[in-house]
Amino acid sequence: MSNWKPFVFGGLASVTAECGTFPIDLAKTRLQVQGQVGDSKYREIRYRGMLHAMLRIGREEGLRALYSGIAPAMLRQASYGTIKIGTYQSFKRLFVDRPEDETLLINVACGIFSGVISSSIANPTDVLKIRMQAQGNVIQGSMMGNFIHIYQEEGTRGLWKVKKKKKQQLLLQKYTFQMKQIPKISYSTLPLSLLQGVSLTAQRAAIVVGVELPVYDLTKKHLILSGYMGDTVYTHFVSSFVCGLAGALASNPVDVVRTRMMNQRGGALYQGTLDCLLQTWRSEGFMALYKGFFPNWLRLGPWNIIFFLTYEQLKNINV
Repeated sequence: MSNWKPFVFGGLASVTAECGTFPIDLAKTRLQVQGQVGDSKYREIRYRGMLHAMLRIGREEGLRALYSGIAPAMLRQASYGTIKIGTYQSFKRLFVDRPEDETLLINVACGIFSGVISSSIANPTDVLKIRMQAQGNVIQGSMMGNFIHIYQEEGTRGLWKVKKKKKQQLLLQKYTFQMKQIPKISYSTLPLSLLQGVSLTAQRAAIVVGVELPVYDLTKKHLILSGYMGDTVYTHFVSSFVCGLAGALASNPVDVVRTRMMNQRGGALYQGTLDCLLQTWRSEGFMALYKGFFPNWLRLGPWNIIFFLTYEQLKNINV
């Protein structure tokens, strides 16, 4: 496969999968942000499960609300999916020339590295998506309107969340001194706002990509080598189902923490990743870290199936 194909095909397949499973992802986000003892806005348990959440959202907010945040989600997949698959395949080819020679260690290392890189770059769109999903129809307007709203309400910490450490501020300002001023928005300290939850997103992506892509590759490889299944759509289906389940089990606790950190206002409730995890565990119990697991799995399962079936078919196109 040409060097550019994994990037283009990965982006196209990611956008396709995102559009097909977005309402499930929205239900997962709503389930994860509810029940927070320290936040009166989300203290109430409004949804009993994924199906109840989707039905209630559709009934109370309209069917369009099931796609709240779809614009940044598609933009995220166009960037995140493109970079993730492209860098993963490129890194693997640096170590081995043939897929048959790949090992678990190589695939996991490449998956973690590509996940961190791609998620860090795409983090602002992830914050916008989660905010628009969690708020429903409270925040109105376009994606750019929501971006401006978050920036104006929360200052320079709206889209990439980091602690207010001088060292981090100086490091980030070093990359932004050339940015121009435009009306109503000051970009002099914009990177602090664009780094909200970036470490959480990178952690989750490292886990998800470091689990899902290697599991898919190795499952597919062993199914083909076993002689029972060839390189067919059935093999791709089984492999993508297995990798979706593995990814959901590994990533759900980080996903809950990431969702709550990105959705909080002003950083007063949780002081960091570990603090959020411990507060959630102490106040709501260990299983709170697996809130939204079934929606997460029911999303990652179909998402991976749609993604890999689309990706494998795109690979067969002669261009």
